[in-house]
Amino acid sequence: MDLDLQPDDVTLDDLEAPPVTRTAPQPPVVPTGEPAAKDARSEMLEDYSLRYAPTTYRKWSSLMVGNTALGGIAYLADFAIGGSLVVTFGFTNALWAILLAATVIFLTSFPIAFYSAKYSIDMDLITRGAGFGYYGGSVTSLIYASFTIIFFALEGSIMAQGLKLGFGLPLWLGYFVSAIMIPPLVVFGMSLLSKLQAWTQPIWLVGMFLPFIVIAFAEPETYSEWTHYGGVDGMGFSFIAMGAGAGVALSLIAQIGEQVDYLRFMPTKTKENATAWWVAVIAAGPGWVILGALKQLGGAFLAFYVIGEVGNAKAVEPVEQFFAGFDEFLPYTLALGVAVFFVVLSQVKINVTNAYSGSLRWTNVFSTVFKWYPGRVYFVFFNVGIALVLMEADMFSFLNDLLAFYSNVAIAWIGAVVADLVINKPLLKTSPSFIEFKRAHLRNFNPVGFGAMGVASVVSIVAYFGAFGETLDAWSPFLAITIAMVLSPVLSIVTKGKYYLARTPTVDPAARSTVQVQCSVCAEHYEMPDVAHCPFHSGAICSLCCTLESSCKSVCKTEPQPEVTGFALPMAGSQAP
Repeated sequence: MDLDLQPDDVTLDDLEAPPVTRTAPQPPVVPTGEPAAKDARSEMLEDYSLRYAPTTYRKWSSLMVGNTALGGIAYLADFAIGGSLVVTFGFTNALWAILLAATVIFLTSFPIAFYSAKYSIDMDLITRGAGFGYYGGSVTSLIYASFTIIFFALEGSIMAQGLKLGFGLPLWLGYFVSAIMIPPLVVFGMSLLSKLQAWTQPIWLVGMFLPFIVIAFAEPETYSEWTHYGGVDGMGFSFIAMGAGAGVALSLIAQIGEQVDYLRFMPTKTKENATAWWVAVIAAGPGWVILGALKQLGGAFLAFYVIGEVGNAKAVEPVEQFFAGFDEFLPYTLALGVAVFFVVLSQVKINVTNAYSGSLRWTNVFSTVFKWYPGRVYFVFFNVGIALVLMEADMFSFLNDLLAFYSNVAIAWIGAVVADLVINKPLLKTSPSFIEFKRAHLRNFNPVGFGAMGVASVVSIVAYFGAFGETLDAWSPFLAITIAMVLSPVLSIVTKGKYYLARTPTVDPAARSTVQVQCSVCAEHYEMPDVAHCPFHSGAICSLCCTLESSCKSVCKTEPQPEVTGFALPMAGSQAP
């Protein structure tokens, strides 16, 4: 399947279509399941969830988008993970585990970030067109939604620990406070989040690096002593321990999904902004893991630094780590206040991203599967509510086991997507060169990516529970990504790429035209990448109305359709046919 479509090949002349019979204008038809709620059509509230982000909405500079995406990397879970790894496995194993995981995450994140910025779509829509199909992408949305919930609960637990240390709040109340303060900040999406991250970024950077600088001057020998630390068991280098540690760190591989939730708002790349565009995409896409790895190493150091005073369990808590760091050069009370403030600020910066990304995932699941779209805002509260339950269940106490298990599924998903983007599309050409995300053009399930993920997940989880021995138990996430990346190209060759598209797109999907077309269902106007021809409604239909339509029985894909070479559709300001 060689569908190498180039954006520059598409002009307005290509939009002309054969003459059609015109009838009297019809009132907009509300699709089944569409609530017609006013807030569900608000650009500011909805942030174009579940659809292409149009040029008219992508008003931010490359620097602003990149800074907003990196703002979420303020999370302190990396410090908890790094601390946990060094206490459990020792410095040497923790170091190699962190570096190995960071390398894998960087390499897999790059193509995803590029395709998101190029096509202005999020992780769910990329997954659909990268070998999973329409409903296959919804299954991975559940995987991704669980990621945002797990890490919201983890980050909320860290904030609650800070509130307990600083104000004496019991943990159960701290969990509640850390949860309810987030939704008001997330409701207005990118418009508010971009300002929040920009304003708080300088303060956070100073707070993160200052303790390490002070300790380096006051107690430089501590860094050397840290490199000889063997953990609670005095462990030396172990291949199994390194694999187990890398598996924990690899649970963060799905973080690229949260990064591209922002990168989809990147401006269209031009000759004038090309340098800034690439810097932002690389820094805020795969580049997030560079800072993430540094934070994990920082957490490993601070855990070693405080373990003699607070014990093994508390040494992995970021608030204890930073309190000890600030206490090195500030009076006790002030050091405590600064540490608590830093922890709260960090957790707010990441949990607004977790809640925002989670709302997008649940929107995708409920819209595609249940044809129900109350609006993204409702799912902000839904996502936060589930995370609060996890916090109250004390998930922080079994952090390593939870993250190690989750990484087996997450890495199988990411591995299958990346294999399609870097092998099937450009090399084998068994997958379309573009990302098709609209229901009107996709098969429900594509065995290429969905099958590869399924097989890889099952095999790696079985290995994780010890069926193949101790070594593959520890290295099960790497088994998952290997199987997924090998099986995806094999399946694409075997199926000859016939499960990617249900019908040929009406207009070249690679076109980034700003021409607006009126949806025959909701009567709103959308840019061409977000619309398709609908025989059921006899006109154009936007991707969201198409998603919510349950009466059509997918007639556009189940019955032969006459060839349409362009849109015979109403442009903005024209009358509907």
